[in-house]
Amino acid sequence: MKLHSVSEGPVNGPVVVLSSSLGSDLRVWDRQAEALVRAGYRVVRYDHRGHGGSPAPKGPYTLAELASDVVEMLDAYEIRRAHFVGLSLGGMVGMWLAANVPQRIDQLVLCCTSITPGTEEAWARRAETVRREGISAVVDEVLGRWFSSSADDFWREMFVATSAEGYASCCAAIQGMDLANELPKITAPTLVIAGEHDRATPPEDGLRIATGIPYSRLAVVPGAAHLGPVERATEFTELILDHLGGNKRTAGEAVRREVFGDAHVDAAEPSPFQDYITEAVWGSIWTRPGLDRKTRSCITLAILVALRCHDELALHVRAAPGNGLTAEEIDEVILHTAAYAGVPAANSAFLVARSVAPGN
Repeated sequence: MKLHSVSEGPVNGPVVVLSSSLGSDLRVWDRQAEALVRAGYRVVRYDHRGHGGSPAPKGPYTLAELASDVVEMLDAYEIRRAHFVGLSLGGMVGMWLAANVPQRIDQLVLCCTSITPGTEEAWARRAETVRREGISAVVDEVLGRWFSSSADDFWREMFVATSAEGYASCCAAIQGMDLANELPKITAPTLVIAGEHDRATPPEDGLRIATGIPYSRLAVVPGAAHLGPVERATEFTELILDHLGGNKRTAGEAVRREVFGDAHVDAAEPSPFQDYITEAVWGSIWTRPGLDRKTRSCITLAILVALRCHDELALHVRAAPGNGLTAEEIDEVILHTAAYAGVPAANSAFLVARSVAPGN
């Protein structure tokens, strides 16, 4: 399954996946995507199968299949770990992923979603109606739940453009779903956001999720119905940014793990100094969009050569290939630095580089 998706923002920034609701497409996240990219994140938005630009294979679908589609998408982008923000059906997918493939999820934001949304009979009736009469047969009912006031034509057109097969098959994925047993498995720090006037997944549903997931909290946005990220875009965006990146340590740890690997980061003794490095260096500098990671790696190598910080230099030489540098390019950085920082410093640096990576 090749989902339709869009990747925006710095390619080496911390990754945020935005997953939309049943009957909507990736445009539901326009405001949040813009803000996240501006904050230095790489944003990947996608359409569920049967929605937007994604294909609609014959169903019914399962929640595991919808989640596996996301894993395949991440693999195609060569993304190992990502923050995940899901709305309604997207939130259900996010809970499944965080419980079953926790190594792929950093932080989790669940917007206007539920672990037991509606009754099995209600979802079966809706799927049957859509298959028999077309998706337009339920558009008024759905839009009445999406917003606290009347919806404009943009949202009506988005909804009716959804494949009837895809919509009905996703209804089947929700039908009879109960994620209660999955919640205790979720270890990702989680923010649950509910809409005050959401009739589809009311705040009580959000409270059940926040109560069941360790390390989670609940925020209720006043005046929001089911499509809260659209109707109360500013409030939802601020909550998401605060959870993902208001603490620079979170973004910094993600980049640090990508550069040095989990083993190195996990082996570091927790301390105020480690927190400072993660936040001030990795979270505030390495996540900035102005330079790509390869360029930042070159600069770091040159400075460490000049300062003769051999232990740190060895660490960054090992990490440099993961940042896109070849052995020849590492040599060139050291040679270039020799012209400005001195031959003795470069000579020592070559010895360090050879001991770490004999091919250099």
